[in-house]
Amino acid sequence: MLNQDNFWPTVFYYKDLPNSEKFNQELEEKILAWSQADVGLNKTNRNGWHSTTDMHTRPEFKKLVDILYQMQFEIYQKENLASEPFLGNMWANLNYPGGSNAMHIHPNSLWSGAYYVAAESTSGNIYFEDPRAVSLMSMPKRTIEQPVNERRIIDSLPQAGRLIMFPSWVNHGVRENLSGKNRISVSFNFIQK
Repeated sequence: MLNQDNFWPTVFYYKDLPNSEKFNQELEEKILAWSQADVGLNKTNRNGWHSTTDMHTRPEFKKLVDILYQMQFEIYQKENLASEPFLGNMWANLNYPGGSNAMHIHPNSLWSGAYYVAAESTSGNIYFEDPRAVSLMSMPKRTIEQPVNERRIIDSLPQAGRLIMFPSWVNHGVRENLSGKNRISVSFNFIQK
Protein backbone atom coordinates (compact mmCIF):
# COMPACT_ATOMS: atom_id res chain seq x y z
CA MET A 1 0.00 0.00 0.00
CA LEU A 2 1.26 3.47 -0.91
CA ASN A 3 1.27 5.92 2.01
CA GLN A 4 1.66 9.68 1.88
CA ASP A 5 2.78 12.51 4.16
CA ASN A 6 2.55 16.21 3.27
CA PHE A 7 5.53 18.05 4.73
CA TRP A 8 6.08 21.83 4.80
CA PRO A 9 2.62 22.93 3.77
CA THR A 10 1.96 26.67 3.44
CA VAL A 11 -1.51 27.42 4.74
CA PHE A 12 -3.61 30.27 3.35
CA TYR A 13 -6.83 31.31 5.04
CA TYR A 14 -9.81 33.17 3.60
CA LYS A 15 -13.41 34.01 4.37
CA ASP A 16 -16.15 35.81 2.52
CA LEU A 17 -17.96 38.43 4.59
CA PRO A 18 -21.73 37.99 4.29
CA ASN A 19 -23.79 40.94 3.08
CA SER A 20 -20.69 43.10 2.59
CA GLU A 21 -22.07 45.35 -0.17
CA LYS A 22 -23.03 48.31 2.06
CA PHE A 23 -19.85 47.96 4.15
CA ASN A 24 -17.74 47.92 0.98
CA GLN A 25 -19.52 50.95 -0.44
CA GLU A 26 -18.78 52.91 2.75
CA LEU A 27 -15.14 51.79 2.68
CA GLU A 28 -14.81 52.71 -0.99
CA GLU A 29 -16.14 56.24 -0.36
CA LYS A 30 -13.76 56.78 2.57
CA ILE A 31 -10.74 55.41 0.68
CA LEU A 32 -11.46 57.48 -2.45
CA ALA A 33 -11.83 60.64 -0.33
CA TRP A 34 -8.55 59.82 1.44
CA SER A 35 -6.77 59.29 -1.90
CA GLN A 36 -7.88 62.73 -3.08
CA ALA A 37 -6.60 64.42 0.09
CA ASP A 38 -3.24 62.60 0.42
CA VAL A 39 -0.56 61.78 -2.19
CA GLY A 40 0.14 58.45 -0.46
CA LEU A 41 3.28 56.34 -0.75
CA ASN A 42 5.17 54.71 -3.59
CA LYS A 43 5.83 51.09 -2.62
CA THR A 44 5.09 48.09 -4.86
CA ASN A 45 2.22 49.86 -6.59
CA ARG A 46 2.43 50.63 -10.30
CA ASN A 47 -0.18 53.06 -11.66
CA GLY A 48 -2.05 53.24 -8.40
CA TRP A 49 -2.34 54.85 -4.99
CA HIS A 50 -0.96 53.38 -1.73
CA SER A 51 -2.10 55.11 1.44
CA THR A 52 0.04 55.72 4.48
CA THR A 53 0.30 52.64 6.70
CA ASP A 54 -1.59 54.07 9.69
CA MET A 55 -5.06 53.13 8.44
CA HIS A 56 -5.63 50.90 11.50
CA THR A 57 -5.39 53.96 13.80
CA ARG A 58 -8.11 55.92 11.99
CA PRO A 59 -11.51 55.64 13.72
CA GLU A 60 -13.46 55.45 10.45
CA PHE A 61 -11.85 52.06 9.71
CA LYS A 62 -12.34 50.48 13.18
CA LYS A 63 -15.04 48.07 11.99
CA LEU A 64 -12.61 46.56 9.46
CA VAL A 65 -9.85 46.40 12.10
CA ASP A 66 -12.21 44.45 14.37
CA ILE A 67 -12.99 42.00 11.54
CA LEU A 68 -9.26 41.47 10.92
CA TYR A 69 -8.61 40.77 14.60
CA GLN A 70 -11.51 38.32 14.75
CA MET A 71 -10.09 36.28 11.86
CA GLN A 72 -6.55 36.51 13.19
CA PHE A 73 -7.70 35.16 16.59
CA GLU A 74 -9.29 32.22 14.75
CA ILE A 75 -6.01 31.57 12.92
CA TYR A 76 -3.96 31.82 16.13
CA GLN A 77 -6.25 29.26 17.71
CA LYS A 78 -6.06 26.91 14.72
CA GLU A 79 -2.26 27.29 14.48
CA ASN A 80 -1.74 26.87 18.26
CA LEU A 81 0.14 30.16 18.49
CA ALA A 82 0.97 31.23 22.05
CA SER A 83 1.13 35.00 21.62
CA GLU A 84 -1.66 37.50 20.99
CA PRO A 85 -2.24 38.99 17.53
CA PHE A 86 -1.07 42.57 17.09
CA LEU A 87 -1.96 44.61 14.00
CA GLY A 88 1.25 46.44 13.11
CA ASN A 89 0.09 48.38 10.06
CA MET A 90 -2.68 48.62 7.50
CA TRP A 91 -3.12 50.57 4.27
CA ALA A 92 -5.43 51.04 1.31
CA ASN A 93 -4.49 50.13 -2.26
CA LEU A 94 -6.14 51.71 -5.24
CA ASN A 95 -5.10 50.10 -8.54
CA TYR A 96 -6.33 52.17 -11.45
CA PRO A 97 -7.01 50.46 -14.80
CA GLY A 98 -3.62 49.16 -15.93
CA GLY A 99 -2.29 49.19 -12.35
CA SER A 100 -0.50 46.32 -10.63
CA ASN A 101 1.80 45.52 -7.70
CA ALA A 102 5.31 44.12 -8.09
CA MET A 103 6.17 40.87 -6.31
CA HIS A 104 7.25 41.42 -2.69
CA ILE A 105 7.19 40.06 0.86
CA HIS A 106 6.31 41.77 4.15
CA PRO A 107 9.42 41.62 6.38
CA ASN A 108 9.21 41.62 10.18
CA SER A 109 5.61 40.37 10.12
CA LEU A 110 3.89 37.06 10.89
CA TRP A 111 0.64 37.19 8.91
CA SER A 112 -0.27 39.47 6.04
CA GLY A 113 -3.43 39.76 4.05
CA ALA A 114 -5.87 41.67 1.93
CA TYR A 115 -9.51 42.61 2.10
CA TYR A 116 -11.17 43.29 -1.25
CA VAL A 117 -13.40 46.35 -1.24
CA ALA A 118 -14.00 46.63 -5.00
CA ALA A 119 -12.81 44.00 -7.45
CA GLU A 120 -13.86 42.51 -10.77
CA SER A 121 -12.77 39.16 -12.17
CA THR A 122 -10.36 40.99 -14.50
CA SER A 123 -9.10 43.61 -12.05
CA GLY A 124 -5.89 41.75 -11.24
CA ASN A 125 -5.37 38.45 -9.44
CA ILE A 126 -3.12 38.33 -6.42
CA TYR A 127 -0.47 35.71 -7.16
CA PHE A 128 1.87 33.77 -4.89
CA GLU A 129 5.22 32.13 -5.61
CA ASP A 130 6.23 28.73 -4.23
CA PRO A 131 8.50 29.57 -1.28
CA ARG A 132 10.54 26.38 -1.71
CA ALA A 133 13.24 27.70 -4.04
CA VAL A 134 15.01 24.34 -4.37
CA SER A 135 11.81 22.76 -5.70
CA LEU A 136 12.34 24.81 -8.86
CA MET A 137 15.42 22.75 -9.81
CA SER A 138 13.26 20.15 -11.52
CA MET A 139 9.78 20.56 -12.94
CA PRO A 140 8.80 17.08 -14.20
CA LYS A 141 6.49 16.56 -17.15
CA ARG A 142 3.07 15.22 -16.17
CA THR A 143 0.46 13.11 -17.89
CA ILE A 144 -2.26 15.42 -16.53
CA GLU A 145 -2.40 19.09 -15.56
CA GLN A 146 -0.21 19.87 -12.56
CA PRO A 147 -2.18 19.90 -9.28
CA VAL A 148 -2.80 23.40 -7.91
CA ASN A 149 -0.79 22.78 -4.74
CA GLU A 150 2.29 21.86 -6.81
CA ARG A 151 2.33 24.83 -9.20
CA ARG A 152 5.18 27.32 -9.00
CA ILE A 153 2.79 30.30 -9.16
CA ILE A 154 -0.73 30.27 -7.69
CA ASP A 155 -3.26 32.91 -8.79
CA SER A 156 -6.18 33.90 -6.60
CA LEU A 157 -9.14 35.77 -8.02
CA PRO A 158 -10.06 38.92 -6.07
CA GLN A 159 -13.66 39.05 -4.90
CA ALA A 160 -15.30 41.99 -3.18
CA GLY A 161 -16.02 41.01 0.42
CA ARG A 162 -13.26 38.38 0.59
CA LEU A 163 -10.62 38.51 3.32
CA ILE A 164 -7.42 36.50 2.86
CA MET A 165 -4.48 35.94 5.22
CA PHE A 166 -1.18 34.22 4.53
CA PRO A 167 2.31 33.95 6.04
CA SER A 168 4.15 37.25 5.50
CA TRP A 169 7.23 35.57 4.01
CA VAL A 170 5.36 34.33 0.93
CA ASN A 171 6.33 36.27 -2.22
CA HIS A 172 3.24 37.80 -3.79
CA GLY A 173 2.14 40.47 -6.24
CA VAL A 174 -0.93 41.71 -8.10
CA ARG A 175 -1.44 41.29 -11.83
CA GLU A 176 -2.49 44.13 -14.14
CA ASN A 177 -5.97 45.56 -13.67
CA LEU A 178 -7.71 44.95 -17.02
CA SER A 179 -11.24 45.71 -15.83
CA GLY A 180 -11.51 49.40 -16.71
CA LYS A 181 -12.56 50.09 -13.08
CA ASN A 182 -10.59 50.80 -9.91
CA ARG A 183 -9.50 47.77 -7.90
CA ILE A 184 -9.64 48.69 -4.20
CA SER A 185 -8.18 46.57 -1.44
CA VAL A 186 -6.86 46.97 2.08
CA SER A 187 -3.60 45.29 3.06
CA PHE A 188 -2.21 44.70 6.54
CA ASN A 189 0.42 42.99 8.67
CA PHE A 190 0.08 41.26 12.00
CA ILE A 191 3.41 41.30 13.84
CA GLN A 192 5.02 39.61 16.82
CA LYS A 193 4.31 41.84 19.82
